[in-house]
Amino acid sequence: MKLKSEAVKQIKEICARYADEPSPLMLVLTDVQKEYGYLPLEVQEVISEELNIPVADIYGVVTFYSFFSLQPKGKYVIGVCIGTACYVKGGANVLDKFSELLKIKVGQTSSDGLFTLDGLRCIGACGIAPALTINGKVYPKVKVTDVEAIIKEYRDKE
Repeated sequence: MKLKSEAVKQIKEICARYADEPSPLMLVLTDVQKEYGYLPLEVQEVISEELNIPVADIYGVVTFYSFFSLQPKGKYVIGVCIGTACYVKGGANVLDKFSELLKIKVGQTSSDGLFTLDGLRCIGACGIAPALTINGKVYPKVKVTDVEAIIKEYRDKE
């Protein structure tokens, strides 16, 4: 994939915003991902040139943190908590049901581009376990039997 000149210009502008920061990489990656939705290698190469940081180091950061993505995300990002409390209360079963109904694995995006499925280590909602988020909206005490209705809720918005 070849980046358009406007995209390269915008990435360079984002990098320039943080020129005075001692460690600008996380700030730049966050802003660029907000703009483009993901961080493919071509984008990382521009950031590498602008910040004078090796692409390998940038790639390491992007792949280490789960909130960064190398692939485009769906319109609705489903984050099912599988931290200890949620796991014990059935979070993995909820995750499996989403996977089954959407016909995707964790980390993948549905063929219609609507849903991306993520398994999250902890979302800090242990008291309402199992929990999940969709684009920041928290769903408490989710049961496997709730999954189909949750998917329908978002499909009906389309």
